[in-house]
Amino acid sequence: MNLDHAICYRALASRDARFDGRFFVGVRTTGIYCRPICPAPTAKPENTLFFPTAAAAQEAGFRPCLRCRPEAAPDSGAWRGVSNSGYSNTVARALGLIEAGALDECGMAALAERLGVGERQLRRLFAQHVGASPLGVAQTRRVLLARQLLHETAMPVTDIAFAAGFGSIRRFNEVFQKLYGRPPSALRRGAQAARAKVAGEGVTLLLRYRPPYDWQAMLDFLAARAIPGVESVIGGVYSRSIGINGAQGTVQVRMGQGNALAATIHFPQLAALPVIIARLRRVFDLAADPEAIEGQLAVDPLMAKLVDTRPGLRVPGGWDGFELAVRAVLGQQITVAGAIKLAGKLVASHGQPLQLLDGHPSGLTHVFPEPSALIGADLTNLGMPRSRRATLEAVSAALVADPRLFDSGATLQDAIARFCELRGVGDWTAQYIALRQLREPDAFPAGDVALVKALGLLEGAASTSAHLLARAQAWRPWRAYAAQHLWTSLGDKVRTIVPG
Repeated sequence: MNLDHAICYRALASRDARFDGRFFVGVRTTGIYCRPICPAPTAKPENTLFFPTAAAAQEAGFRPCLRCRPEAAPDSGAWRGVSNSGYSNTVARALGLIEAGALDECGMAALAERLGVGERQLRRLFAQHVGASPLGVAQTRRVLLARQLLHETAMPVTDIAFAAGFGSIRRFNEVFQKLYGRPPSALRRGAQAARAKVAGEGVTLLLRYRPPYDWQAMLDFLAARAIPGVESVIGGVYSRSIGINGAQGTVQVRMGQGNALAATIHFPQLAALPVIIARLRRVFDLAADPEAIEGQLAVDPLMAKLVDTRPGLRVPGGWDGFELAVRAVLGQQITVAGAIKLAGKLVASHGQPLQLLDGHPSGLTHVFPEPSALIGADLTNLGMPRSRRATLEAVSAALVADPRLFDSGATLQDAIARFCELRGVGDWTAQYIALRQLREPDAFPAGDVALVKALGLLEGAASTSAHLLARAQAWRPWRAYAAQHLWTSLGDKVRTIVPG
């Protein structure tokens, strides 16, 4: 057993909560892999193997533990952002696409093409950073999501199979019989299986994160930018309407128990559940590793103070690439309140009315417009300059022509260059889209007026974009989080000068 394994084993033996989910332990004598917090007796060091991901453990032939529930472990994003060469971030982008169902829709070749790498290189990068193949990750995602649905919901087993991405009930049963030695129905807790499903109650799942998590800062950010008719923040609950593949629904998110957010999803298409979960994880930045991020930022004394003031601060993500791009364009050179007012007008005029049989949360009336709805549309009622209206139409047309326009590219630089080709989109807008939609941890809109203002106030001297960019070198590869700390440091003033 090498030094790294010895350290992991000591952490396992002590049941240190800081290591919860950072690795998985495979026990040779039982063929089971566990989380470090598993209540089962600690195995002997010579009988244990350590894996960076659940997928790696399953590809090595281990099956998930029934006691510690590997599906309940938060994502591990500690390695994300550690390389500015683009290689590790290529894996991060691939994981995001797989989580959203990319390999359910197409094969490895198409995934590699979307990422701008070859299949062989993609497999090699996954073996290096994840310890499993992309297909292995996709299979593990299906299994663990199905296990969570069995444990946390009263959905019928047949519905769970399709919601988790299995193509058939037969395949679903075969996989669970192989992994757990029993059919899926046998894994359901008695009380959960007996509880009748109430029509219209939706599916409620726990979305786990690594603590700390500044939930109030997240709610404040979303509340200040809630688009009338599409979003609301009432009583500590974030609600929004959603539209996917022509179907409509809603989601509500509140603080849950045990380092998790509780998300209630109302949506008629079961197969869309993984996509909805992936988007929620992006919006609420649940894959972030605060220890890795804040440890790096704290090297700078200025950032150390900000981190100490707001531990667990996250970067709010975008629900949809088109929606976020529209927000960014509407917010060019005006206040947040002004941009949200424009967004509300846009939704009322061109959004789809929300029509749900079981009702919907108060204040939600529309689904955000589709790109096709803005092509050739009369936008004069928005009261914007003609050039900005032209930008909205250009972005809409570009997305209709290329539905993957806002997918992650090979590198951050590639994404910025692609966005800047759009009419009326400059570096600031492109960086902001990359920061919130692509979850690029090093995206940084250095020309942002609020960031320059915040740095000047904190340093007690006038600042410039050039000075800000130079200072930000010490914050790499987590400049997006540094930007969020700077914005948040402005307090209530941030609501009037930080974009939507």
